[in-house]
Amino acid sequence: MTNAFLAHVHDLLDPLGAVSTRAMFGGHGVYLDGELIGVVMGEALYLKVDAETRLHFEAAGCEPYLYLGQAEPITLSYWSVPESAMDSAEAMRPWAELARAAAHRAGRGR
Repeated sequence: MTNAFLAHVHDLLDPLGAVSTRAMFGGHGVYLDGELIGVVMGEALYLKVDAETRLHFEAAGCEPYLYLGQAEPITLSYWSVPESAMDSAEAMRPWAELARAAAHRAGRGR
């Protein structure tokens, strides 16, 4: 991933709160107000989903991030975002809010 892509992710999410990214798992974790809401792998952003939010991502044609494990691919709870969401902070807002809600529920053990 390029620094320019990470900077773009920051630009998209900055209006929602304090954004930070940290190297992890061959990519970067994306934090919003201290909660892990997504990951950047390559030149793609994947946002946190759970049972309550997954259907929104599925309906928009998004796909889960697949980690290539030793035996077989492992589906993680991070999904791609619609291409249009990468155009502006306004377009990203509803997707980021869904991810924030999923991360918050996960942090509470739900």
